[in-house]
Amino acid sequence: MKKTAKTNDSPFYRLQRELGKIISEAAPGEQLPPEPEFARQLGVARSTLREAMRSFEAQGLIIRRQGAGTFVVEKNDVFETGLEILESLETIADRSGLFVSMGGLEINELRTDEKFAAIFNLPVGSELVSITRVINAKNRPAAFLKDILPKDVLSQQDLDHGFTGSVLDLLINKGIPKLEQSRTEIKAVAAESAEARALQIQRGDVLLLLEADLVAQEGGIIDHSYSFFLPGYFRLYVNRKIGII
Repeated sequence: MKKTAKTNDSPFYRLQRELGKIISEAAPGEQLPPEPEFARQLGVARSTLREAMRSFEAQGLIIRRQGAGTFVVEKNDVFETGLEILESLETIADRSGLFVSMGGLEINELRTDEKFAAIFNLPVGSELVSITRVINAKNRPAAFLKDILPKDVLSQQDLDHGFTGSVLDLLINKGIPKLEQSRTEIKAVAAESAEARALQIQRGDVLLLLEADLVAQEGGIIDHSYSFFLPGYFRLYVNRKIGII
């Protein structure tokens, strides 16, 4: 007797399939029903609906705005790049023909605590500058960036003249100090309040975080950065050679 292949038709899978159909048939900008009403329509618990919606949000197909609701978005272009060479989002976007802009720029002064004193090899209480901003793709938030640097690395005058969002490009163009490499840790994290507000998502939504130390040629870390990416807007890869056995 011929056996029939089993299919993944669990209730959660059926819900995702139904949601995918609803989202694909909706017009860009269309608002989905409020969560309690939507859950009743689909016959599921709100927590189950919320979990199913996360995957579509991560793909950039919907966006949840706090206090406003959930909206269908246009199919978005993505930042696609290898990770072997350090480049700014602006450089990647320019190469890919994507339009990006900066918003929500905040520049603050702070003092080193024990953590940052160790990172920058400075005494506790040394002056630092914190630069946070949002990078928008097609006028929608795609990344939330935060750089922390010793105050003598970048001045307010440097930031006042032509800063469009990339600290890396600003340091390269300045030429001092000369840059050597970046050590980067990549991980998935849950959005906290600051990232959720900046990216117009919900707390707890999954983000891709690249936490990096930028090292100067003469040695020493000159920039500690946090780059929070909405997964649906980024396709990152690494080209790896086959090891010799």
